[in-house]
Amino acid sequence: MYTVYGIKNCNTVKKALDYLSNHKVPYILHDYKKAGITKKKLTAWAGQIGWEPLINKKGSTWRMLDEETKNSIVTKSAAFDLAIAKTSVIKRPLIELDGRVIALGFDQGAYDAIDWEV
Repeated sequence: MYTVYGIKNCNTVKKALDYLSNHKVPYILHDYKKAGITKKKLTAWAGQIGWEPLINKKGSTWRMLDEETKNSIVTKSAAFDLAIAKTSVIKRPLIELDGRVIALGFDQGAYDAIDWEV
């Protein structure tokens, strides 16, 4: 079973969930707003894809940060502290299977290329 990490009301997450449902891919949703995220989980993801891609610098949460805060996010530790405090700054959705990052964000073509284990 895949775990989709994101926020239930996020349009990008909704697109990913619709895609998964339409392709009969089994998943559960880990909603950051309800369940949060741990430094351990962020560390595991960063070990696979790096910490920089985990921070969504195009989203409204990032844009609403003051310049001092934005400029301070130059290390993994600082990024993780921000992600734990403001989970909506994490790029979403992140799809995981058995601890492996399968996808980050939603891209129809990229999803079509994934060999979904169903």
